[in-house]
Amino acid sequence: MHVVIATGGFAPADPGAFRDADRPVPAPQGRDILVDIQAVGVNPVDTKVFDRLAPGQERILGWDARGVVAAVGPEARRFSPGQAVFYAGELARDGSNAACQLVDERLVAAAPAGLSPAEAAGLPLTGLTAWEGLFDRLGFAPAAGANAGARLLGVGGAGGVGSMVIQLAAWAGLTVAATAGRPESAAWCRELGAAAVIGRQDLATGLRAAGLDQVEAIYCTTHAEEHWAAMAEVLAPQGAVCLIDDPAGPLDIRLFKQKSARICWEFMFTRSLFATDDMARQGQILESVARLVDEGRLRTTLGRTLSGLTAETVRQAHLRQRTGAMVGKQVIVA
Repeated sequence: MHVVIATGGFAPADPGAFRDADRPVPAPQGRDILVDIQAVGVNPVDTKVFDRLAPGQERILGWDARGVVAAVGPEARRFSPGQAVFYAGELARDGSNAACQLVDERLVAAAPAGLSPAEAAGLPLTGLTAWEGLFDRLGFAPAAGANAGARLLGVGGAGGVGSMVIQLAAWAGLTVAATAGRPESAAWCRELGAAAVIGRQDLATGLRAAGLDQVEAIYCTTHAEEHWAAMAEVLAPQGAVCLIDDPAGPLDIRLFKQKSARICWEFMFTRSLFATDDMARQGQILESVARLVDEGRLRTTLGRTLSGLTAETVRQAHLRQRTGAMVGKQVIVA
């Protein structure tokens, strides 16, 4: 089968950074299913893992996919060959930049019926990250309108995760304010359901201008160190902050002490990385995401489509991901 190999020790623009190769088609064992890949999403985790590869180290990257089940392992019960599925996969295994991929069935759900492969492939990783952060970590109720009256600030609203945070939070009844740095990013956030869009430079002033002096929760997807003091200022007493990015240095957690704030992390790969007892929850969350999409309550966050899963298209996607100007998600159609 065809795969795209990433090799450490190169800059992403270098010819040696990505190459096309052939690998044997793997056979599913245990609870694994084998999926023929139709489309692959691109996420910040792709560039982060690439940057951490040792010189000469090789990996198949890619942690978002929509495809068709080709075969199932002897202990797999949830899917049959021919079913269309979507998932984000596991960080410690080969990724989805390949013609076929093995994935544990507990992490998988039937793909939304009303979306194309490209539209569906842009949803799993960001949908899981947004859902887990809002409902598992921050503790909001995952039901339509269930959190009316609560206010959420989404830092980095136009990115892949931020785009899903806005939609899911608005569906769940939260009043959402989102940060955006450019007019097109602000328009995107409003389309997705943000009640207010503020600039990234002065969160407190922006929120006051929007009539939201304080918020009960903050979902910070990017540049936590840049906004740390401001988040402590605008968070309501006994509020909560969820973080997903990698701060450049230590952060002073004492800023949040007087407000008895709760600070938590969301890492979408935790359940699969540690094979937690509730690992199957990820498949269940994706089932909920698919249902909301098919009901018209959530929309795909696909922003750009590339054709052909090759070393060159993967390279292009990585370079664009690093610009910091992404609106929505990139997807490569195989």
